Amino acid sequence: MARKRKGVDIHGWLILDKPSDMTSNRALGRVKRLLNPNKAGHAGTLDPLATGVLPIALGEATKTVAFAMEGAKTYRFTVRWGVSTDTLDAEGDASATSDVRPAANQIEAALPAFVGDIQQVPPQYSAIKINGERAYDLARAGQTVDLAARTIRIDELKLLSTPNPDLAVLEMSCGKGSYVRAVVRDLAAALGAEGHVAALRRTRVGTFSAADAITLEELEDLVHKSAAAEGLLPVETALDDIPALAVTDYEASQLRQGRAIVLLPHLAQELRAQARPRTIAGEDASRVAVAMDGADAVALGEFRAGRFQPSRVFNL
Repeated sequence: MARKRKGVDIHGWLILDKPSDMTSNRALGRVKRLLNPNKAGHAGTLDPLATGVLPIALGEATKTVAFAMEGAKTYRFTVRWGVSTDTLDAEGDASATSDVRPAANQIEAALPAFVGDIQQVPPQYSAIKINGERAYDLARAGQTVDLAARTIRIDELKLLSTPNPDLAVLEMSCGKGSYVRAVVRDLAAALGAEGHVAALRRTRVGTFSAADAITLEELEDLVHKSAAAEGLLPVETALDDIPALAVTDYEASQLRQGRAIVLLPHLAQELRAQARPRTIAGEDASRVAVAMDGADAVALGEFRAGRFQPSRVFNL
């Protein structure tokens, strides 16, 4: 007798506007309790203090999480000058104080040094693993955490406003693995000041933006109305920036069975023209494309030597 499948077959992306004072895993748990999906996961942890875009993959969308996590991210954040904390944000204990309050022109003059491919030491209070343990667990236990600098990419960092001498509001667009808290730590040091992140909001992850996001309260209302599907984006939304291959019904059937299909020369040429350097989960993904049967995603796969070989098939 076949085992009864747990959960509901629901597929797509829910872009949650995560509230403050809630971990990303707790937010994911709330969504799972509301929707009871058979599979779910989030694409990129947000600090408990942070609000904003937390993409949650449901069902077959979990097969595209790695692509969403590689997407560029945009953050809007507020720096409070005068106090540094051990966690580098408002949740921590004060570790140093200063009377220095950088002026707007001083902040703007310091920002170019933080744009491009730069070296950044992650915060001690981070989810990075050290010998199998999370850095934040070691830090909370009172251990000194020695994290190596690593290369990150910041595409843009700009000052939006200085509401008063104690506060500065900035916006940053960056690649995977960039820590806003570390940027604020290093910016304060460059300005001879002390400072920490007082507020943080993520406004974009790859193709997902704050305009797509809904709150937990809005999701609860949709569930109450039996209209949860209205809050979802299609599975393939996370794949908007990779080449798409239009396939016939017969080819779609072959791909769903895990079989490769032969590409017509002009299609192979079009895919090669769209290819660009890309790394997903540490692997070369420059030849990855998504096969589409009309508006439906059929499979992710690799195009090579005139063939398209499926690697992940969507059971939609």
